[in-house]
Amino acid sequence: MKLNFRKTGTGEPLIILHGLFGSADNWFSIAKELEKDYTLYLVDQRNHGDSPHSEDWNYQVMAEDIKELMETEGIESAYLMGHSMGGKTVMAFALQFPEKVKKLIVADISPRYYPLHHQEILKGLNAIPIEEIKSRKEADDILSNYVSNMGIRQFLLKSLGRNEKGGFQWRINLKTITEKIEIVGEEIDSDNSFENPTLFMGGENSNYISDTDKVSISKLFPNSNIIHLKNAGHWLHAEQPGAVIETVRAFLG
Repeated sequence: MKLNFRKTGTGEPLIILHGLFGSADNWFSIAKELEKDYTLYLVDQRNHGDSPHSEDWNYQVMAEDIKELMETEGIESAYLMGHSMGGKTVMAFALQFPEKVKKLIVADISPRYYPLHHQEILKGLNAIPIEEIKSRKEADDILSNYVSNMGIRQFLLKSLGRNEKGGFQWRINLKTITEKIEIVGEEIDSDNSFENPTLFMGGENSNYISDTDKVSISKLFPNSNIIHLKNAGHWLHAEQPGAVIETVRAFLG
């Protein structure tokens, strides 16, 4: 699949993947600093942002999407970084195509299975009558019945776009994501291992990377380190952008 992406900066290529319900936009503030040192590819994964929608949605095809992007751009190997769902995508990619990855950064996710925990968000998004609403405030009012946190609602409603007739439409493929949400939490496993340097960068206030994950991480990524950024939760790039930028530069540089 031909993915939508934004290319910026100069230097060695660094491909960055967002998480579930996100888009390349989530990493723009980080990119403004990192583009001084790297050629950045901020990617919309399939069924997100401005990339095509498809009923075929799993980590295998998402990894193949990145391979196609690199081939189209003439990139033999690159640094890869992914957050949450994007982190699982880059893990799957590195295990399948290790020769294409110089170094790997996985942001606040581990290879293990995660149980479903987005049900209320999906109920809220599906409760919005997308063809009838007249304003974003109307969508937010409905979503607030399911998601109390204003910051999370604002993040989710970034995927609310305009159609050609001036009405609203989802940039995410809400139907497929709702039907196949269980794939997001699937375990990343392989008979292979990725031997190049890998950084698992978690948030101190997040439980997505725990001490029990060290076994599976070291099995698949034996040349890896795990760190937790202070005063950061799961959305570490939004909560502590300076620390993320400094950590990425130190690891890649």
